[in-house]
Amino acid sequence: MAKYVALIPAAGSGSRMKAELPKQYLDILGKPMIYHGIKCLCDAPEIHKVYVVLAPEDTHWLHYDWAAFALKLRPLFCGGDTRAQSVLNGLLALQNELDAKDWVLVHDAARPCLTEQHLHSLITEVAEDKVGGILAVPVADTLKREDNVHRVAQTERREGLWQAQTPQMFRFGLLLEALQTMGGEMPTDESKAVEMLGLHPRLVLSDSRNLKVTYPQDLQLAQLILTHLAER
Repeated sequence: MAKYVALIPAAGSGSRMKAELPKQYLDILGKPMIYHGIKCLCDAPEIHKVYVVLAPEDTHWLHYDWAAFALKLRPLFCGGDTRAQSVLNGLLALQNELDAKDWVLVHDAARPCLTEQHLHSLITEVAEDKVGGILAVPVADTLKREDNVHRVAQTERREGLWQAQTPQMFRFGLLLEALQTMGGEMPTDESKAVEMLGLHPRLVLSDSRNLKVTYPQDLQLAQLILTHLAER
């Protein structure tokens, strides 16, 4: 039977956070941000292994205690300059361990509020899909396109638009092929790489709790969400 594994690209610096530490190591509720996503994935019985792709020069990872996840968690110090390159490097490092039909769930290190419900929805709806799929939410806000002097050039129609989240779930062989054939364009998510093959990933309804921490104010919101989830 096909295995489910998770891959977390975490080789970036998170420059928009304007912090001394790489974003994935910023503190949320006494733990590094990346800890919370790792815990959710390692706690999921469907997930066989969780791989974290780190920069070769990463010196922060070993400062933390990951013993609680020892049976599932494995760091890979082969990250690249971009997200796509880090994911590709991680897949290449696992070629001898995974079958082409195994499922890979790629998750952002900066999405600490992933829940069991999110994972269950994704795995349940995509497990029999021929392409794969992603968590996403329909766009609710009015979208404005700017001109070159930061004024509104036009209002974009939001009908049919979704905001992509993670995990993004694809077969190992398909995702490896997509990332190896992406050419000069560096997709910002795995779905885009698969779309470049002419395929159409499934959209799986998520919710706004699964936010991506991008700016300093997002840390406070993530803390509130995680605190609420812990109290349920």
